[in-house]
Amino acid sequence: MTTTELPLTPTATTVRAACPHDCPDTCAMIVTVEDGKATGVAGDPDHPITRGGLCVKVNNYQEKTYAPDRLLHPLRRTGPKGSGRFEEITWDEALETIATRFTAAIAEHGPETVMPVSYLGNQGVLNGLSVGDGFFHKLGATVTERTYCDSGACTAYAATIGATAGVDPESIVHSRYIILWATNTISTNLHLWPIIAEAQKNGAKVVCIDPMKHRTAQRADWHIPIRPGTDGALALAMMNVIITEGLTDADYVENHTHGYDELVERVQQYTPEWASEETGIPVEDIRTLAREYATTDPAMIRIGVAVERHAGGGQTVRSIACLPALVGAWRHVGGGLLQLPLWAHPVNWPAMIVPELRTPGTRVVNQFLLGRALTGEMALDPPISALMVYNSNPMVVCPEQDKLARGLEREDLFTVVSDHFLTDTAKYADIVLPATTALEQHDIMFSWGHFYVTLNTPAVDPVGEAVSNTELFRRLSTAMGFDDAPLLRSDEELLRDAYDWSAPAMEGITLESLRETGWARLNLPSSDEYRPHAEGNFPTPSGKTEFRSGALEAMGNFVVNLFRQLSDDHQPGTPVDPLPHYVAPRETAEVYPLNLLSPKPHAYINSSAGDQERQKRIQGEQTLTIHPQDAESRGITSGQYVAVHNDRGRFVALAKISEEVAPGVVVCPLGTWPKNSKEGNTVGAVNPFAFADLGNAPTFSDTRVEVEVV
Repeated sequence: MTTTELPLTPTATTVRAACPHDCPDTCAMIVTVEDGKATGVAGDPDHPITRGGLCVKVNNYQEKTYAPDRLLHPLRRTGPKGSGRFEEITWDEALETIATRFTAAIAEHGPETVMPVSYLGNQGVLNGLSVGDGFFHKLGATVTERTYCDSGACTAYAATIGATAGVDPESIVHSRYIILWATNTISTNLHLWPIIAEAQKNGAKVVCIDPMKHRTAQRADWHIPIRPGTDGALALAMMNVIITEGLTDADYVENHTHGYDELVERVQQYTPEWASEETGIPVEDIRTLAREYATTDPAMIRIGVAVERHAGGGQTVRSIACLPALVGAWRHVGGGLLQLPLWAHPVNWPAMIVPELRTPGTRVVNQFLLGRALTGEMALDPPISALMVYNSNPMVVCPEQDKLARGLEREDLFTVVSDHFLTDTAKYADIVLPATTALEQHDIMFSWGHFYVTLNTPAVDPVGEAVSNTELFRRLSTAMGFDDAPLLRSDEELLRDAYDWSAPAMEGITLESLRETGWARLNLPSSDEYRPHAEGNFPTPSGKTEFRSGALEAMGNFVVNLFRQLSDDHQPGTPVDPLPHYVAPRETAEVYPLNLLSPKPHAYINSSAGDQERQKRIQGEQTLTIHPQDAESRGITSGQYVAVHNDRGRFVALAKISEEVAPGVVVCPLGTWPKNSKEGNTVGAVNPFAFADLGNAPTFSDTRVEVEVV
């Protein structure tokens, strides 16, 4: 008997699983199964990160599997696009229709007329981001560039300190100065908070840098409200203070950094006085932050995804990534920078992506431009005439929402959507396919928040006619007549291909051992000993922290994408200044006076769970938080509906007046589905499509709007 299935009662067992969502916690779950039906989920109490608890997003996950409105059979559209009117069909009919329409579209326009759209609606290595890539490479379809999260930060981070996992999250208990920079940890990385709280209890000072006094900021020892998009100015000014006041670790700088003299010259212009004007932070607070950070060991910085989401997001991360080497924080357990522990996971991405099937030179279209691609504004040749969406709900997460809706309404566009529910995107589909949930499929999970690999074992049989993404693309490959072995691999074969099991980090871990234990820590030094860069050894061209980046100097504005779909023939972009510098927000108050932020919600995961009744009750109606001063000048009272608008579009939300936000800043969390909003639009209607300075990252935090009573 293994621990994968443990006896509970004569009719009940527990099965080990893994939360499949795009979250750094990647929780180990235990599913209770009675008479073949999942009756509950819980966090694994033995997992060092999960510690027996699940967040409000997934602690009733079995209800998602058995939701009354879940898609259980293939559907074919019978009404106008967007009407949500469908009829049930067989899988054979659905597959034949898709194969026929794809073939006809390719015959008329060429293979690039087909475009896939997917992201991390599922984070599993098998069923997540890369599933389907091999199929679309074989088809010759347009390559979709996915840069929603961390592409700019990863590019900047790798260009500065390399592809390194950084601080072990568990070692934060040893930290004595913790900066949480652009992260609402309690809402978006909940299981890291007990570790931070333990360090705080042991004397660590917790500093939260964020425009909003959210749940995490309220629990910090010091909340530093900052003007959106100006984080780079603060980081550069911190360097100015540290250097000019002689607070650097001279030995570490001399032996383990590259370009220090040039950095010294560069940061002279970035004084605390200048930064105060940019950020809205008092000069003495900037000086105090820099001094405390430089003189308290161990000091660590945790950056959130939001730190990249403005015009200068890449250079912001470049500047922040320089700080630990400047003060020698890497010498200590619990000292350094925490971005993505995912860098430590030896996932075998090429085996999942199958880049050898891609035709060199195939065009690339970024998903932020989907509305423009579908409405003809990009003047694509050939045009997109066939679209397949899976693991994503672009009507919620893409910018230019109105434009995207117009594109999806095209009668000459053949659209396929695979999902659990009839999303706002699926309502425009010609064919809708039912997908399995995590409780019904095999998978293996990396984590971008800790050092544990987790196996997901199916707890129950698929409900209705739902199929996993792996099975979906096996069926589509067969329907298209593809017989390439990588496209037809079984789930067992995919599990064995998913990781580089011979990598040092996987020593002592096998698929068989994971079936016994459910999860395992990567073979790395313990959290009490983990000091990956105490003696430098950065995975950069120089082996050092690169204040002057050789990678940016040589390659210019390239894109680091951890789940790389593009093959080696994808060329880098324009040259980039190799030294950290400040890039101001692109949108200003001259036209629209208020800066709109759209952070991750507390009860949803991006758009996932946005239509589940319990999560909707917890999250509540779409709201806009506005400062009393801004509300008063506009005649807005709490509980009124307000219109939020700019030249890209508008949405309506319920006003919430609070000093949690600064004057000039308004906040509406991402994740509400348009169909559940007051007038059918959400923050995607006003967000910009423009890219940040590095990695084609989004600039959602640069959004400027006006607000008025409806």
